[in-house]
Amino acid sequence: MADIKPTITVKFLVDGNEVGTILLAPKDFKTGSTGFFGMGKIAIGDDAEKGYQAQVQLVRIGSKEAKTRAE
Repeated sequence: MADIKPTITVKFLVDGNEVGTILLAPKDFKTGSTGFFGMGKIAIGDDAEKGYQAQVQLVRIGSKEAKTRAE
């Protein structure tokens, strides 16, 4: 059961109004750490014609060390 990863949704709000969401998928980072990562485009309602590219990463604290100890 410990290997089941949750589905994580990050919502972006501007002045309380939702302007975008990004889904995060499980990721094994090149550094050896584990966590979640997602990216997408967000329009925040300003004059940026193409919007903004957003990236979110969640890195599990201590996951690199835990992986090294398990090997």
